[in-house]
Amino acid sequence: MADLTGAHWRTSTRSSSNGGDCVEVADNLPGVVAVRDSKDRTGGTLTFPPAAWQAFVGILRESRRD
Repeated sequence: MADLTGAHWRTSTRSSSNGGDCVEVADNLPGVVAVRDSKDRTGGTLTFPPAAWQAFVGILRESRRD
């Protein structure tokens, strides 16, 4: 389990445009990107290697262009 001490959470920039269904991301941690539900911050956290997170975000950006 990743140590999330010192995580700086930021809310998705799309959070206000989709009815509140959004995530928060902490990408300031060494070797891990953490993601959680902004409506249930204590409900659990997913963690990803930075390269996997960057690939995921890249795929999302490409799909929005289609």
